[in-house]
Amino acid sequence: MSRMLHAEWTKLRTTAGPAWLLVAAVAATVALSVLVVAATSCPAGSACPVDTTKLSLSGVQLGQALVAILAVLVISGEYSTGMIRITFTALPRRLGVLAAKGVLVTGLVLAAGTLGVLGGLLAGRLILPDHGFTVAHGFAALSLAHGPTLRAAAGSVLYLALIGLLSLGVATMVRDSAVAIGVILALLYLFPIVVTVTSDPKWQRHLEQIGPMTAGLAIQATTGLRSLPISPWAGLGVLAAWAAGALLAGGLLLRLRDA
Repeated sequence: MSRMLHAEWTKLRTTAGPAWLLVAAVAATVALSVLVVAATSCPAGSACPVDTTKLSLSGVQLGQALVAILAVLVISGEYSTGMIRITFTALPRRLGVLAAKGVLVTGLVLAAGTLGVLGGLLAGRLILPDHGFTVAHGFAALSLAHGPTLRAAAGSVLYLALIGLLSLGVATMVRDSAVAIGVILALLYLFPIVVTVTSDPKWQRHLEQIGPMTAGLAIQATTGLRSLPISPWAGLGVLAAWAAGALLAGGLLLRLRDA
C-alpha cells in the first residue's frame, strides 16, 4: 500500500490542477459563508429564529462542488489521457490503487475542509454580532467550545470528505469526467429542488432523509433538532452509505472491466 500511496501522491503533487482546486474549495467555502452572514441581520425588537452556526457554514454547499470535481479528476483524468493503463501495469492491484486514491482524497479534503469550515465560523463570529445577533438577543458568540457548534464544524469537514469519496466512486464507475461531474452535481443539488416542488409533506420528508446533500447537511444543525427530517449523525450516516455504495460499485467494475 505504501508504494501505491507514494505513486498516487507523486501524481497529485506534480499536477497543478488538484492544488488549485483545493485552494478554490477553501476560498469558495469561506467566500459564500461571508456573503451569507453579511446579508443576514436581526433587527432590534424582532424574533430571529436563525441557527447562526449553520448559517456560518453555508459555504460548504458551494465548496462541495469543487471537492467533487477534484475527486472525479483524480481517476477520470487518467482515463482521459490513457495513463490509467500505465498505472495498472505498474500497480496491478486495482483495488489497492483505488484505495490509495481514496486515502489521498480524504486526507487532502479533510485539510482543505478544516480551513474552509474554520474560515466560515470565524466570519460568523466577527460579522454576526454587528448584524444584531448579540448576546442581548440570545445569540452567544460562535465558539468551538460549544458542543453543538463543534459537532457541526467537525461534521461539515467529514461531510466534505464523504462527498469526495462519493465522487471518486462515481467517477470510477463512469470513467468520463464530464459525465461523472454531472452525475455528482445532480445527486447533490437535484434532491433539494425536487423537495421544493413536491407538495406532499410526507414525500418531502422522505426525500430529505435519503438525499446525500439534504441528509448529510443535517449535521450542521444546532437548533430545532426535533423538527429535522433526520438526526444530524444519522444524516451523515446516509451520506456515508451513498459513498460506500459508490466505492463498492466502482471497485467491482474496476476489477471486471478492461482499463
